[in-house]
Amino acid sequence: MDEIVEKLKELGLNEYQSKVYIALLKKYPATGYEISKLANIPQSRTYDTLKALENLHIVIPSGTKPLTYTPIKPKELTKRYKRKIESTIDFLDKKLPDVKEETYTEPILTISGRTKIVDKSIELIKGAKKNIYISLFAQDFKYLEQHLLDAYNRGLDVKIVKYDRFVCNFGAVFEHSGISMHEHYKYGKFLFLTIDDNEGIFGISDPIKNNHPEVIWTKNSEIVFLIKAFSVNDMYMIDIEDNFPEQLRYFYGAGLKRLRDKVLKP
Repeated sequence: MDEIVEKLKELGLNEYQSKVYIALLKKYPATGYEISKLANIPQSRTYDTLKALENLHIVIPSGTKPLTYTPIKPKELTKRYKRKIESTIDFLDKKLPDVKEETYTEPILTISGRTKIVDKSIELIKGAKKNIYISLFAQDFKYLEQHLLDAYNRGLDVKIVKYDRFVCNFGAVFEHSGISMHEHYKYGKFLFLTIDDNEGIFGISDPIKNNHPEVIWTKNSEIVFLIKAFSVNDMYMIDIEDNFPEQLRYFYGAGLKRLRDKVLKP
């Protein structure tokens, strides 16, 4: 019974109101005196509690002498509060976003640990509604493959950059070829993921020098744009390499070595 009282209190009733309503469900119609005994509350508090419940339209007085009270049915009570809660949540969904100050900036948060990084990536992919852009190594793909495939089957635009060789038979796939990408990134294997242009993850998901992977997660629109731009520019370059391999080899050498040396070496 205590648990029911606590749940009624969560709906907004106080302890005496909850106990009086439960007492009336056990025996009704009932007088104030009878309710006081059934609810085990002081008789001096019973009548003001009944008046409050009457004002809330949860108990109905008889209008006869002696005055008795009848509770509304439990189904009616729960239905009423369900409507009220849903209406309140709908209102807050619409109005709360407008409360943000003009200077408000979405936070940039750190996610540490392999399991948490994978779990957050899966959460984002499952929540995507329009598009997914992701750049990753095979080690991350094996955990995310099914969720990416599910998103693709839901009709989402899924574009994937492969940093090493793994099989992916869905979405638009861009594969780096002829060069081992992680050789050019001394800190480890990384992950870039954006969904719907409004949420993203980037960082080292598999560090070389320690066992503490760490990524950044954010809804900050400027940062999400940059994360997506990284993957998009990679896609541009991979597509150009695929279509003009001999010309690029002639100008920049195998694996674009001369271009990479020009950009990356001091």
